[in-house]
Amino acid sequence: MPTSPTTRNNRIACVVAARPNLMKMAPVLRAIKQADYQAETLLVHTGQHYDQDMDGQFFKTLELAEPDFRLEVGSGSHAVQTAEVMRRFEPVLDQTAPAAVLVVGDVNSTLACALTAAKKNIPVFHVEAGLRSYDRSMPEEINRIVTDQLSELLFTSESSGMTNLLREGVPANRIYFVGNVMIDTLLRQLPHAPPVSQVLNDANLSGFVPEGQPYALLTMHRPSNVDDPQRLRALMETIVKLSGELPVLFPLHPRTRAMLRQHQLTALLDAPQLACLPPLPYLDMLSLMKNAKVVLTDSGGVQEETTALGVPCLTLRENTERPVTVTEGSNAIAGRDPAVILALCRDILRYGGKAGRVPQHWDGRAAERIAAAIGLWLSSRRDARP
Repeated sequence: MPTSPTTRNNRIACVVAARPNLMKMAPVLRAIKQADYQAETLLVHTGQHYDQDMDGQFFKTLELAEPDFRLEVGSGSHAVQTAEVMRRFEPVLDQTAPAAVLVVGDVNSTLACALTAAKKNIPVFHVEAGLRSYDRSMPEEINRIVTDQLSELLFTSESSGMTNLLREGVPANRIYFVGNVMIDTLLRQLPHAPPVSQVLNDANLSGFVPEGQPYALLTMHRPSNVDDPQRLRALMETIVKLSGELPVLFPLHPRTRAMLRQHQLTALLDAPQLACLPPLPYLDMLSLMKNAKVVLTDSGGVQEETTALGVPCLTLRENTERPVTVTEGSNAIAGRDPAVILALCRDILRYGGKAGRVPQHWDGRAAERIAAAIGLWLSSRRDARP
């Protein structure tokens, strides 16, 4: 779609890089399309994380059209990956001359595309802005901070996001508290989630959890948990102990599987009440989350989804960039101490855990608010033309 780089239009380049990005982007694209102003969207998939089993099937489930551009960046170190995304994204901007670039989340592609756009004087919109763990050893934290400083419109999912951004000097008139777009997708798709028995049957685990009986769901993929062999061993040994009291379902992320093999820890997966599953379709994961007695995770998205579902969640990290899931929702920070993790799980088994409440604006309409803010921005941009 060649166009002059000086062209001014209502074209918005929307960037995704990994499976959670797709869940966040789908409702935004739908809301912009349904808005009463005329705006064109282009979907750019950087391929930072791409696995047919992990996100290829998501396009159909989430009613997403195929990307207009696939950059096919692949894996690499943080520096290599960020640089390669920038190198491949710049020609897309030159070819399409968008009015703005919309990025979501906190992966390397988010930062790389925001930086590329900003250097070409193209406004950046950041969905899920303002989240902070205050742990700069996490690469995602650096990505969040820098992306927010480069952005013209910042869309926050919880009230702490606005507080953080104002503290960092972002003008209030650029910040919109819109709510959580991932919950837009969850609420739209939840009625279509299959029964747990069907999910287990499809994974050749029929009967592993008798119908109506409690089970735990585990997701774990962050480098801080799986790359260090001692930490990974300790966490997996804790899960094996838990499985002696409660069946554990463990959809294995490709990174986690690779690290278990590399560190020669795959024997820990043989515990009789620990069932490993392949990467699952989104609807299957929703079913497992909704019906779990407890979810153990290091995923920010899962913390949010369990809060929306009212399912007790234990975060296997020392902090979270999503504090509302703890202060209002069903999440608790368990850390990585085996004794603490097991004690919290036993309390949930005994007393049921906290259900919490659904935070403000997690009502399935976050994307509509984003689309409305973009409409105002486009209108003010037109009015400012000579």
